[in-house]
Amino acid sequence: MQSNEVGFTSIDEYIETFPPETQEILKELRAAIQAAAPEAEEKISYQMPTFYLKGNLVHFAAYKKHIGFYPAPSGILAFQEELSIYEGAKGSVKFPIGQPLPLDLIRRVVQFRVAENLAQAKIKSNRKK
Repeated sequence: MQSNEVGFTSIDEYIETFPPETQEILKELRAAIQAAAPEAEEKISYQMPTFYLKGNLVHFAAYKKHIGFYPAPSGILAFQEELSIYEGAKGSVKFPIGQPLPLDLIRRVVQFRVAENLAQAKIKSNRKK
């Protein structure tokens, strides 16, 4: 990931800091996330592009050899079999640059996270009543 001492103020600004080939991958990823979570707000969190809906949904970031996708541990766990072909950790997965992004899988993970965040927000709301 490339750094910016001041910090990014938008996802567009973040994407513009990368070479054209990487920008195209990031735009493709962003579009897939937007399609799966049209109500989500875009912001920068932890200096990464973030989609937010009643809490953080997913983050993503570009690195030299991969695109990092961060759908929280629950998003990884729910799709662990399909994601097992990629390197990753408890709350992240690495999509190698040079291979097509698994856009359908990404959309399904994001939709899972949307449902999860909305359910958690509803539980919290009910507790306050």
